[in-house]
Amino acid sequence: MNLMSNVPSARPVLLITGMSGSGRSFALKTLEDMGYETIDNLPLSLLDSVVLAQRKVPRPIAISVDVRTRDFSTDHFLQELEKLTKDETINIQMIFFDCDDDVIVRRYNESRRLHPLAHDRRVIDGIRLERHLMSPLLDHADITIDTTILSTSELRGQLRRFFLPIRGQNLSIFIISFSFRHGLPREADMVFDVRLLKNPFYDEELRPLSGEDSEVATFIQKDERFPSFMKSLKSIFSISLPCFEEEGRGYLTVAIGCTGGQHRSVFIAKTLSEWLQEEKKHVKLRHRDLKKRQAK
Repeated sequence: MNLMSNVPSARPVLLITGMSGSGRSFALKTLEDMGYETIDNLPLSLLDSVVLAQRKVPRPIAISVDVRTRDFSTDHFLQELEKLTKDETINIQMIFFDCDDDVIVRRYNESRRLHPLAHDRRVIDGIRLERHLMSPLLDHADITIDTTILSTSELRGQLRRFFLPIRGQNLSIFIISFSFRHGLPREADMVFDVRLLKNPFYDEELRPLSGEDSEVATFIQKDERFPSFMKSLKSIFSISLPCFEEEGRGYLTVAIGCTGGQHRSVFIAKTLSEWLQEEKKHVKLRHRDLKKRQAK
């Protein structure tokens, strides 16, 4: 479910508020990665003008307003919210971030940061005061996100599922072919070894060619292990990619390696890339060691 689809013709505007230490800053960074223009700690006196100016900007916007904000009060906040909800050109939603008090205390103790309302008192006292101040906003929130037991990846996934403005090619996949002789690509998230397939290098006619040539492709495809290998590889990606997307990952780097980085890895990487493109995935392909081999 994408909550931004409720009013297709209106500009999406998210008001991020809630308890300090509940994950608002992380949420704002995640929304920025998702294509939102983000503003943190915007004075309420500027909220109306900033949101109205957004009507001329194609990007959605996310604004964080909380107890740190100059001139903040829940009454003032709700007055501004009521005015903005009457504007049919924007789709405004208030997102309230919450978390159990003891978890917030632990997060502040671990980070050694000061709670904004506890400069001269205990952290828990600042949290209790903030909860009292913020409680009127809970009843007006469109969505409440409780981060008490959420990991950062789970929170990222929730935000992407709810607020990603454009669905489709959410995960960018980078496929790299490489030679084990030159070492593993350090940026790789997943590594596949294709040295189990027969090596075209030992065919004198194929040796000077690469996995991009049709003769090499035909040789590898005739290997009796090739069909089952590709079937297994596709199965792995059919299962894993939706999980990565749900988790909220922005990119995935896949490395395909063989001995010399010229024949098998190049062909398998190319074949995998073409299949993923057919599956409507956003894919970039690079043959890391092919030029090294051909230059010799």
